[in-house]
Amino acid sequence: MGDLKSVDGAFKTRLRAVLPEQVFRPLTPTYQEEPRGMFHGSGGLVLAPSSTNDVSLVIQECAAARIPVIPFGGGTGLVGGQVMPGAAPVILSLERMSRIRDVHPSENVLVAEAGAILADVLAAAQAAGRLFPLSLASEGSCHIGGCLSTNAGGVNVLRYGSARDLCLGVEAVLPDGSIHHGLKRLRKDNTGFDLRALLCGAEGTLGVITAASLRLYPRPARQGTALLTVRDPAAAMDLLALAQERMGQGISAFELIKGTGLDFLKASGLGGAQPFASRPDWSVLIEIGLGLTQDPEAELAAVFTEAERIGLSHDGVIAQSSGQRDALWKLREEIPLANKTIGAISSHDISLPLSAIADFLTEADAALARVGSFRINAFGHLGDGNLHYNVFPPDGQVATDFVKMRQMVRDVVYGLVQQFDGSFSAEHGIGRLKPGELQRYGDPARLEAMRKIKDALDPLGIMNPGVIFSQA
Repeated sequence: MGDLKSVDGAFKTRLRAVLPEQVFRPLTPTYQEEPRGMFHGSGGLVLAPSSTNDVSLVIQECAAARIPVIPFGGGTGLVGGQVMPGAAPVILSLERMSRIRDVHPSENVLVAEAGAILADVLAAAQAAGRLFPLSLASEGSCHIGGCLSTNAGGVNVLRYGSARDLCLGVEAVLPDGSIHHGLKRLRKDNTGFDLRALLCGAEGTLGVITAASLRLYPRPARQGTALLTVRDPAAAMDLLALAQERMGQGISAFELIKGTGLDFLKASGLGGAQPFASRPDWSVLIEIGLGLTQDPEAELAAVFTEAERIGLSHDGVIAQSSGQRDALWKLREEIPLANKTIGAISSHDISLPLSAIADFLTEADAALARVGSFRINAFGHLGDGNLHYNVFPPDGQVATDFVKMRQMVRDVVYGLVQQFDGSFSAEHGIGRLKPGELQRYGDPARLEAMRKIKDALDPLGIMNPGVIFSQA
């Protein structure tokens, strides 16, 4: 903790003298847990301001008292960034700052407060006849501020980019309590350092995003979805190239699914009915969005016909209704739930150069086979190079039998990721789970620059200590 202090009675009394009573929230288990159960809070004070000015006041008081601040959104993060063990910090929840402030359809811009639930942002965009393309499994509970702070990815990065790419400007409270009024709706603003880009992905270590101007898009007039088998991951990459040659930027998502994932769905009673009589070793889920004059089903059929002709695919299903589309997506979206039911030894959120993916999968499987008997479930956003490469015990055994091997498995996977010039953290961030990996695999010059930025903006170290950088 260094010079940082824990919340005490005197600090609570001081805050109650300057903040409305509605700001104070009970310390329920919600604020002390994270989805994977790896980190647990040990107390603190939950504050839920309803205005940026009150957020500023809280940060000023915490800076004066050297109290750590843990920004809290929907609590859905998977690397422990929202929970601080071993301390009693201020847990700063944005749950009451949930308004959609403005929608500008003609500009393709929506302004939302950080506590707005992603599903509500999607609905507001749809009501204006527009699309906000950030698509996550947790959209019913995650907050837009958390999505921006972690630079969330999702299934549509291939076409629209990650959360940072979908943000035009931010309003934020910096570690000294000053307010950055950056809610501009501009596509071009070449006036020096880009604080928007810096705060998006900083995981609450450089300040608290309180609102954002978000980029909207015209809604595709017609959508198409298909699940096609592929011979192997190399064939999947060739299929992606084939589809892009035909449809260009019309491809919204291109998801790789390993047969192991379908096995896990069946074993867990999830995913609904599977469309293939014989479970394929590999398949891809393709989503396209086209204009009024284009026929998405015909385009997907043409891609499959050509893929079958050249030996990339031998079977496939093209959705003929919204119900069939939802059924295909259910298979992909419930794979993480099935994984949780089975229980992984180690889960890895990695990204690789597209041309290296097939070779990585082959070499990683072989390298792990040399040190133990495992089941591998590799799936994810193949179009943007993001894979979830998860390692499971053999059938009949459980993950707790392999606790002593967990670090070795991670070392094998991340070592190969490094060899292939990839990243050990693609879309989930660093949090409290991966600072060690960042120090081990990160570029020294970049790490030093990051540390200097952190020290310059947050010299007291109060903002989410232990996230990204190991706590001293």
